[in-house]
Order: sequence, then C-alpha cells, then structure tokens
Amino acid sequence: MAIADSVLISELLFPNITESPHDLEQRYPKRMLGKDAFVTRFAPSPTGFLHIGGLFAAMISMHLAKQSGGLCYLRIEDTDKKREVEGGISGITESLRDFGIVFEEGVTGAGEERGEYGPYRQSQREAIYHVFAKELVRRGLAYPCFCTESELEAARLRQEAQKLRPGCYKEWAFHRDLPFAEVKERIASGQSHVLRLRSEGSHERHVTFVDGVKGLVTLSENDMDIVLLKSDGMPTYHFAHVVDDHLMRTTHVIRGDEWLSSAPIHLQLFEALGLEAPIYSHIAPILKQDGASKRKLSKRKDPEAAVSYFKAQGFPAEAILEYMLGLANWTYEDWRREHPQEERSSFRLELDKMGSSGALFDRVKIEDISKQVIARMDAGEVYSHVLVWAKEFDAGLAGRLENDPIYAKAILAIGRGAANARKDIAMWSDVPSYMEYFYEEDSPAVAAADVPASISPEDADRLIAGYIGLYRHDADRDEWFAAIQQLSEQHGYAGEMKRYKKEPAAYKGHVGDVSLLLRLTITGRARTPDLYDVMQVMGPERVMSRLKARKDWV
Repeated sequence: MAIADSVLISELLFPNITESPHDLEQRYPKRMLGKDAFVTRFAPSPTGFLHIGGLFAAMISMHLAKQSGGLCYLRIEDTDKKREVEGGISGITESLRDFGIVFEEGVTGAGEERGEYGPYRQSQREAIYHVFAKELVRRGLAYPCFCTESELEAARLRQEAQKLRPGCYKEWAFHRDLPFAEVKERIASGQSHVLRLRSEGSHERHVTFVDGVKGLVTLSENDMDIVLLKSDGMPTYHFAHVVDDHLMRTTHVIRGDEWLSSAPIHLQLFEALGLEAPIYSHIAPILKQDGASKRKLSKRKDPEAAVSYFKAQGFPAEAILEYMLGLANWTYEDWRREHPQEERSSFRLELDKMGSSGALFDRVKIEDISKQVIARMDAGEVYSHVLVWAKEFDAGLAGRLENDPIYAKAILAIGRGAANARKDIAMWSDVPSYMEYFYEEDSPAVAAADVPASISPEDADRLIAGYIGLYRHDADRDEWFAAIQQLSEQHGYAGEMKRYKKEPAAYKGHVGDVSLLLRLTITGRARTPDLYDVMQVMGPERVMSRLKARKDWV
C-alpha cells in the first residue's frame, strides 16, 4: 500500500484524533524515580472474583516495587464489557485490601482513582489508544479489516483442509492492501471493521528475549495480523497493555505464564510503535493435586481459588502473604527461620529465584504458617482480628466477644508471650470451638474414651469430691499442683511420675491421670491450654460449679 493511501486511511478512520504520540509523551513524562526503581502494576479484569493467582501476582509486583524504591499501581482492564460483572472493580479492590495490598496509585475503588498517569481504567482511555492506532495506520503498519465472522470461519476451514495454521496472516489477510478508495467506499456503506496489525514477522524466524523468571527465552516470531481495535473501537488486551505500560512508565510486568506465548506479539508491538518494552516476568501458576496428576486451581471446581475463601475461613492476611512469599522464592523459609521477628517486607525478593514450574497448593502448610503468625500476636491483636472477622461471619461469636471483652482477652492470652507459645488457632473460624468451653453454663459432657483407664466412676466421684475440699483459687501454680499430688496420694495414685514408673504395680495410676480427670471435668476436653491458667481465667465460681455438677461419662 502506498504511504499516501495510508495517510488518507488514517485520517478517514480517526478524523477526530488530533493528538500525536509525541503529545502523549509530554502528558505522561518519565517518572522521577531512582534508576534501579521498579514500576510494576497489577492489571486485572473485573470479570469475576479475585483469583488466588491474581493475589500472588499482585503481592510479587508490590513487593518488588517497594524494595526497589519504586511503585506499584492498579490498572483495571475493562474493555470487554460483555464479561464484566456488577461490582467487579470494588470486589477486586476490597479483596486486595483485605490481604494488605494497598496501592498508592491507580484505581482505589469503583469510580475512584488517584495518580497522574490515568485514567487507570482502560474503558476510559479509548482516545489514547486511537492516537497510537492512527499513527500505526499512517505509517502503513495497521489496516482496517472488513471480514465478517462467516468469512473468517470459511477461511479457517480452508486452512484446516490444506493443513495450514489457522489465522489471519500473509495471503490469508485479505484486506491488508486495500487502496484508499475501496476502504472509503466500504466505510461509507457502513461495513463493520476491526483494525489489524500488518505483521512482517515470520513463523520460521525466532525472537529471543530475557524473561525475569525464566531467563533466556526463544519463541517463533509473530506473523499474525492480530486485531488491535475491535469493531466497537475498543482495544484488545495485546494493544491496550502495550500502550498503557509505556505511558504509565512500567518497567517490569509480572504476569502468569499463560501469556508467555503472546510475548512475541507484544514485543513486536513495542517495536512497531518505537517504544522500549518492559521486562516481562512470567510466573508459574499455583497448582492443585488432583489424584495422580496436578492441575491449575480452577475457578469453577476449587473454592480455594477465590481469595474470598481465605477471608471467610479467617486466615490472617499476613499468613497468606507469608505462604505466598515462600512459593515465590525458595530462600524465604530459611530467611524467616533466621529472622523470626523481622517484617516480611525486609526480605529481598528475587525474580530469578522463582520456580519455573507451578507451586503446589498446600493447605496443611498454610495452616501451619497461620498458626505461627497467630502465635506471635498478643491477646489484644487476636481479639481485634477475631472480632472483625466475627462481625461478618459469626454474629454469635461477635456478640460474645463484645459482651465481655476483658474475659475474652483473658482467654486468648493463655499461653501467649512465651518462646514456645501455643499454636491452637490456625484461622479465626477455629476460635468459636477454641473458646466454647469457657462459656458453657452447664457442666461439660465427658467422653468415656478420654478418661484414663485407671480411674473408675467410683474413684472419679471420690477424687472430685476430695479436690473440692482442697481447691483454692488464690493458690499459686506450685501450691495448686501440690494439692493435686496430695489428692492423688490419698486415693492410691502416685503423686510423682518417676515413682509410678519405678513401681507401677504399687499404684492405681499416677498424678497425670488425676490431672486429666480434673481437666475433663472442668473443660470437657482432654487437650486444652495449661489447666492452671484455664482455671484462673474461668474464676472460682465457674470452676466450682463444674466440679460439683460432674456428669457421668458418655
């Protein structure tokens, strides 16, 4: 096509576009940041809930930006209005905020954004894309394609019959050389069209680039005349993100490796526009074990694919982010062991230490990390987190916590603050069960299977009755245990484990059996935090009531 025709076609297609790419360069200047600063972005589409893989990419993008003295912004890629769901944008921003991902720039909520490089919603940037599209047409690097769906389908069938790759390329790009007169006539008659890239690539040649995660990557060049603008004038992902990443001055793009095969297209577009490409880093997906094989977490099949699942379960945001950093860099777990009190942000994340194969989702490991995170919190922190969770997911628990916060915090304080703090709580949804026996008005039921075999029902009655006579709430820990030892000796049980082990036949059982009986009678459970601490929190009236109302074993 003659250059003169290209210029005329560009004016015909975009008569209202008066700005040039140079004008946009002035409007969106280079950022005033250090030379090693990363400018990253998270750019989801509002087509459903935030996927755990999306949170993973956002966390990595944010961490890399902050550790380099750069910034990470949130862009919403909402050009596909047919797939957009109501509340999709606010759902994304709220889910990210729930997990501590807060952006200083970009979209902050539905209809809200901040920053000098916006708009940050692609649906509001149509004129910007048209500036670059017009320039490509003017230079003969893009053209209007008038093919109908039925024509494209017919071409695809002929390609298959000839065992050719399907798609619009070379001789199969039917409208790439239409003269201005025919383009003008078709547009005047109202024919719908898209705008396509005029690719000069060859599938037989290769493009090589350095991926931030995978290292040196070699792929076939793109030879397809891909769609840049759809028939409604809105851009495709390929075109829009190239324009946006340049004007928003993105230096590093962190995205799923499902986009790796598209990298030649995107690098070709940057070259066609005369722009410097960012460093692409393609991260592996989070996988799930499914029988003998592994697969990607599915939005349809797996509840844990949605980040809202972890919020509803009550996992602390910090625990999920700790787990994800471990997935991101294999060095993180060693670093955490060596720096147990350091802020997560102090860890230096390195792209080249990310695994190139998918990490396996491990619920057990998440729970273990979460227990450790919660164990490091004081009672006040736990109370605050649980209350926030309960107000949304467990109104009964929320009422109980707010009714007597001093008692609730005392319960949650048991076993905290020590080097070997207890790890009973993995998520906030564990708390109702964890606290339940502290609130039971009636004496708790006791499972017969939990009662030591050495204690008969008759001995249990005598032991409990004897302890009622010895119990003093103001006794210190040593005095309290001495009373249990005394009780044991009075009823034929060894007061010291070493004596029982030396002569087991001389005793019915030992002081541990008697302690367990008291634990079961007071709490209904065989496993609890330290019994002395439990009784101190419960108070003498509740403890005595349960001792006196001991139920038969069930």
